[in-house]
Amino acid sequence: MILPIVAYGDTVLRKVGDNISADYEGLKDLVANMWETMYSAQGVGLAAPQVGKAINLFVVDTSGFEDEDYPDLKRVFINAEIIEEWGEEWAFEEGCLSIPHIREDVYRWSDIAIKYQDENFEWHEEEFDGIAARVIQHEYDHIKGKLFVDYLSPLKKRLLKNKLVNISKGGANTKYRMRIPKK
Repeated sequence: MILPIVAYGDTVLRKVGDNISADYEGLKDLVANMWETMYSAQGVGLAAPQVGKAINLFVVDTSGFEDEDYPDLKRVFINAEIIEEWGEEWAFEEGCLSIPHIREDVYRWSDIAIKYQDENFEWHEEEFDGIAARVIQHEYDHIKGKLFVDYLSPLKKRLLKNKLVNISKGGANTKYRMRIPKK
């Protein structure tokens, strides 16, 4: 089932996601719905807060980048914790399904180490680089209540203020359903 994506301005996007256990009610369906929602909106990652759930869960599929320098990554991350970030900080134009039609350069570390559970609640500790590291960092920020626009300069944020307010009021024209913050 395709879920509505929470629009910028909703308080759930600013909450730190709670860790969950294997008995989290409806988890299997939630993960399946998140995949379907992400693909329907042509995203490469989706975090639970973006579908209204303040939990530590996100999905990533980097195959949409078609970057032969980096292998595709398709993964479910539950109870994730970035252990380390290193390498070079590099700029890349990011966007977000919760903040449609806004894309800006964001600097992120080139390499990360992350500990997480998969959909079977088996623990993994892995290192990622390049596009995979970037997408993971972006989605990880969501479960920590942070958005890519938080990395922008004060001037850039002021320039985008009207667009962000418009999104929060339902003014973004998207091909996917959005949940607009309650006033």
